[in-house]
Amino acid sequence: MTETTEQNSEKLIALESRTEHDITNGKSETQIFLKLYVSAVKHGLLADLGDSNWRTLCVIASFMNEKGECYPTQAQIAKGLGVSRQAAGKRIRKLLEYRWQGRPLVTAVQDRARDGTWDNTRYTVLPISQIRIFDAEPEELT
Repeated sequence: MTETTEQNSEKLIALESRTEHDITNGKSETQIFLKLYVSAVKHGLLADLGDSNWRTLCVIASFMNEKGECYPTQAQIAKGLGVSRQAAGKRIRKLLEYRWQGRPLVTAVQDRARDGTWDNTRYTVLPISQIRIFDAEPEELT
């Protein structure tokens, strides 16, 4: 059995969750999919974002929660992109500098742990990115 969570409105990109229930063993598995809507092309977001930023955004978004927050390491992002850790760092910086309609799609904050060491970077995928997960809604583009 498959259960799909989705709303049909003017969307550009969405994350969709689907839970599959195995009736023979009673186990459930939830999968998350990133979907691209044709509107992303028509509004020019995909062309403006470029291949490198798009792929980096997709990899970071694959870790996000319903608030858009995630904590992937550079090594995890590098593995998802199929590049070295150093190359991933450059791509992350490029994405963080990117602006759509004058605004960032992703922010990053690195806090210190209680013992004074650096904690993992907290990335936040913002609603202007048009990426949504679960019931969160993307910001409307004008």
